[in-house]
Amino acid sequence: MIINTEIWIIIIVAVVILAALAVFLITRSLMNKFKEDQKNKADNIIQLAKENAQEIEITARDNALKIKQDAESELARRRTDMDREDERILKRRSDLDSRMERLEQREANINKRQSVIDKRSNEIDKQHQRMLEELQRVAQMTTDEARQELLTNVETETRKDMARIIRQIELEARLEGEKKAREIIADSVQRIASDHIVEITTSSVTLPNEEMKGRIVGRNGRNIRAFEQAAGVDVIVDDTPETVTISCFDSVRREIARRALDRLILDGRIHPTHIEKVLEEERKEVEKAIKEAGEEAAFDAGVVGLHPEIIKKIGRLKYRTSYGQNQLAHAVETARISSAIASELGANSDVARLGGFLHDLGKSMDHNAEGTHASLGAEFAKRYGIHKQVVNIIASHHHEVEQECVEAVIVEAADAISGARPGARREDLEQYIKRLKVLEEIANSYQGVSESYAIQAGREVRIIVKPEDVDDLGAIQLSRDIAKQIEESMQYPGQIKVTVIRETRAVDFAK
Repeated sequence: MIINTEIWIIIIVAVVILAALAVFLITRSLMNKFKEDQKNKADNIIQLAKENAQEIEITARDNALKIKQDAESELARRRTDMDREDERILKRRSDLDSRMERLEQREANINKRQSVIDKRSNEIDKQHQRMLEELQRVAQMTTDEARQELLTNVETETRKDMARIIRQIELEARLEGEKKAREIIADSVQRIASDHIVEITTSSVTLPNEEMKGRIVGRNGRNIRAFEQAAGVDVIVDDTPETVTISCFDSVRREIARRALDRLILDGRIHPTHIEKVLEEERKEVEKAIKEAGEEAAFDAGVVGLHPEIIKKIGRLKYRTSYGQNQLAHAVETARISSAIASELGANSDVARLGGFLHDLGKSMDHNAEGTHASLGAEFAKRYGIHKQVVNIIASHHHEVEQECVEAVIVEAADAISGARPGARREDLEQYIKRLKVLEEIANSYQGVSESYAIQAGREVRIIVKPEDVDDLGAIQLSRDIAKQIEESMQYPGQIKVTVIRETRAVDFAK
């Protein structure tokens, strides 16, 4: 029994050893196979990496070649641009040289002309003196005696003509009657009417020192942006010493901003929250001032019973100007002139006064709505119960609609008189220079014109023509054509004199 047990133990041990040996062999075989697979995978990865590297290398070479070609083409383009720029500079330099030569030649010609003119002027003075002495010898009268006799004769003839014209006018006035006389006088007065379009759109605010500009702007522009957004204006901070400019098409909004900025400067507390508070307070103050200005203007013009909304609108004209003339004062002045003319002509002075006071009502709202100030004002007045004749006066004072009564003609004339009287209006420098340039451009656009000069502050344009291109009759026609074009294409106060000068010169040389 014991022997069998030992045998079984030996057998079991042998089996275990054999099993362990088999497991070892199998494991070793599997490990070799795994290593071989891993090696194959590694070889495949290496092969794939080599292929990818080759592709990347090829792509990099292609990109490098493309970049090189692009750089070469950009370099060629820049060289071409530089060559063109050099050609343009050379051409411009050549043009400047030729222009300088022409200017020098022109100056030399002018000097020669001036010498000839001086010589001819001396000869004319001598000839005039000889003729004057000859006339005195023939007439046996001195110059003063001849002048006195001529004046006496002219005065006698003029008095006769004046008397005849006066009798003719009196006879026509009696025949035509009172109605025709009204129309003639009103039509005569209205011919002086003129348009006006220039408006002031900026206000200046004086600063105590230059440091205040920095406080107004604020850190990174915070204060000035807050002010502009809240006030609806543009604040211009430039190199002008101790001054900033407020720009806005709305005169009331600009006035609110100006007053608020003055107050902020005095207060010294400039930050977004305080800015909004001050603007709101000043807005209320300006609205109150507008109402008071409208009521005061209505009282000065002698107009009563107007709707409060009309009073507010007319009060806004306090902050609007045309050619430097305050529009609220212009409205009061027009009302008074209209009333005076209507009284003289026997028309309805109350209608004329009210029409004159409200004729520019639309200017207080023309920046907020579409349409002309005449149509806007007429529509607003009609909405608040203004009489239809006054509405027609407002709508027709610039001939946008037909004038239905003589009072409309009177108000148009009074409007022109108020704007055209000496000292009422002024023209700013920019518009003045522009008008002078346009005058010279119109004159130079005609064939045969050699030179043109706008003189006497734009009241006269003097044109020098080429005598070989323009004859005497042509010079007369040229002056008429230029004057007509100026009337049709320009707006200006008063009248402009067009003078065409044609001079024929004969030049010879003694050898």
